[in-house]
Amino acid sequence: MHKYLMLLAVLPLLASAESSVSPAALALHQRLLVLDSHLDTPLSLTRPGWDILERHDYRQDGSQVDLPRMREGGLDGGFFAIYTPQGPRTEEGRAYASAYGLATLTRIRDVIERNPESFALALNADDARRIAAQGKRVVFISMENAEPLSSAPELLNTYYRQGLRMLGLVHFMNNELADSATALPEWHGLSPKGRELVQQANRLGILLDVSHASDAVFDQVLALSSAPIIASHSSSRAVNNHPRNLDDARVRQLAAKGGVIQVNAYSDYLIPLSTNLERNKAMAQLGARFHNLAALSPEQTQQLYQERDSINQRFAQPQASLDVFMQHLLHLLEVAGTEHVGIGADWDGGGGVSGLEDVSRLPVITQRLLDAGYSEEQIGNIWSGNLLRVLQEAQAAAR
Repeated sequence: MHKYLMLLAVLPLLASAESSVSPAALALHQRLLVLDSHLDTPLSLTRPGWDILERHDYRQDGSQVDLPRMREGGLDGGFFAIYTPQGPRTEEGRAYASAYGLATLTRIRDVIERNPESFALALNADDARRIAAQGKRVVFISMENAEPLSSAPELLNTYYRQGLRMLGLVHFMNNELADSATALPEWHGLSPKGRELVQQANRLGILLDVSHASDAVFDQVLALSSAPIIASHSSSRAVNNHPRNLDDARVRQLAAKGGVIQVNAYSDYLIPLSTNLERNKAMAQLGARFHNLAALSPEQTQQLYQERDSINQRFAQPQASLDVFMQHLLHLLEVAGTEHVGIGADWDGGGGVSGLEDVSRLPVITQRLLDAGYSEEQIGNIWSGNLLRVLQEAQAAAR
C-alpha cells in the first residue's frame, strides 16, 4: 500500500492531549541535539504549493514536519527517507522504482540547495553537530525499501555519493531483496541479491536498517553485517504483538552487537486493532478517487482530509496515546539499555498519537523521560547520541 493511503487510514483527526512541559524540561530539550531517524517528509515535497519553510497544520493537510514546527519542537533534523512504493516486480516496475527513487533523492537535495540558510546535508556525526550548532536543520538521507536498487544494485554507489547513509531493504511487501514482516515468506530471509547488497552497504559504511523486515531478515542481517545495525522506526512486540515490532530477544541481540532500536509513533503498531471491513472499503474508495495524491492542489488536499475525517468519525478506531508510546519507549529502554534506544516516530508516514501529533510536541517526550528518572546524558543519547554512534561505527567498520 502506498504510504499516502496508509496515512489516510492511520492519521485520524487527533485531539491534542495537553501534557505540560516544565521550563527546565523545555530548556533541556532545546539544549540537546534532537534527531529523528525516520522522516517521510520528502512525500510532502511532491505536493503542489506545499512549502517546507511555512507552518502547516496536520488537521488541514496531514503534514507533521516543516521548518517552523521543527524549531518549535526543538527538532534539529534527522534522516529524510527516500520511500518508494512497492510496485509490480516486472521490468517496467523496476524501471519505475529506479526513476522514482532518484527523483525523491533529487527533491531532498533540491530543498537543501535552495535553502542553505536553513538546511544542510550531513554525511557523518560531526556534520550533524556542526550543522545544528550553526542553527540549521540537519538532513541525513536514508532509503526505505531498496526496490530502486533491485534492477541495478550498483546504483547504491551513486546514492552514496549523493549522501545516502542508511538503507532499509524492504517495506510492506516482499521485493527482490528480502521478505517483509507483513507478508508471507518468499526468500525465508534475504535473497542472494539482498545478501550482496548488505555486504555492499557494509563496504560503503551505509547503516543497515531492519525496520519492516521479517524476523528471518533481521536474524540474517544481524549475522551477516560486519557493523552494528539499526531498526529506524520499530516498537516493542512485548507491549503490542505486531509483526512490525521487535521481540525482546531480538532487541537484546541487536543491543549486544552495538545496534539501536528507534521507537516509532505509528498507532497501528502500538495498540491492538480489529479489522473493520466497512471502514477499509470506505478508505479504499476515497483513495481511488484521490489516487494521484502527489499532484493534488491545496484545495483538493483539504477536501481529501475532510472526507477522511468523516470516515474516521463514522468508523471510529482506537487511537494510541502518548502514554502508550511511552510504554513502548520505557520498555525498550529497560530491555536494551539507554545506549541502544532512540526515536524514529515515522512522521509524515503515518506516525503520530494523541498528545504527540506533530514535531512541535516533541518536548513532551523529554518531560516524560525526566519524570521517569533518566538523566540529561541518557536523554541526550536517546535523542541523538545513540543514533550518531551507530552511524559512526558503521562508517568506521567500512574504513
